[in-house]
Amino acid sequence: MDRRSFTKLALSGLAFSFLADSAGRAASLGETLPRPVPAGPLAVRPYAKLLERAKAALDQHGHMFTLRDRVGLADFNAPSRELRFHVVDLIGGQASSYLVAHGRGSDPGHSGWLQTFSNEPNSLASSSGAFKTGEIYEGQHGRAMRLMGLDPQNNNAEMRAIVVHGADYVSEDHIATWGKIGRSEGCFALARHMLPQFIGLMGPGRLLFADKIVGGVP
Repeated sequence: MDRRSFTKLALSGLAFSFLADSAGRAASLGETLPRPVPAGPLAVRPYAKLLERAKAALDQHGHMFTLRDRVGLADFNAPSRELRFHVVDLIGGQASSYLVAHGRGSDPGHSGWLQTFSNEPNSLASSSGAFKTGEIYEGQHGRAMRLMGLDPQNNNAEMRAIVVHGADYVSEDHIATWGKIGRSEGCFALARHMLPQFIGLMGPGRLLFADKIVGGVP
């Protein structure tokens, strides 16, 4: 499937009606990727347990957040070929889902599955826990959004320059060829053409929560 077809699917009829310039959620990639999480009660969605942890983190760090309408979830229990990065509307229940890379230090063998987290400088690994989205800027990867780590296991995020950015190795074409997307150096890397939508939905000042639920596969 080419990028134009993918983008057409990704933006078709699934937008949050109140965000005109965030046109739609990332849709199914046909046979290449599983379908996005369907609409329905949040409690029965695959990321339900992760969402509960995110809500608890939102309460724990409540003084840091005035924006509590939407949260971002990086569900690293899923493989990188799946749409495992979700923006969940806590008011209306909608969810937009995206591809996202994990760090090469979290998956040294490039299995497509996150194996471990790390907060250590130069680990090139993903970190778990609660982050606060920050400034949107132009950097070496183009447009990007800074993150502040709020927990002991991710409080080096700013020092490590862990951000949300776009990357060419996050794409449906990469999955079609390799069965997985590429790895970042610890950042939350999205497909370049989906990054503006994600940033439009999240923006600065919201909670992004990343974790891998113990007991998942593999």
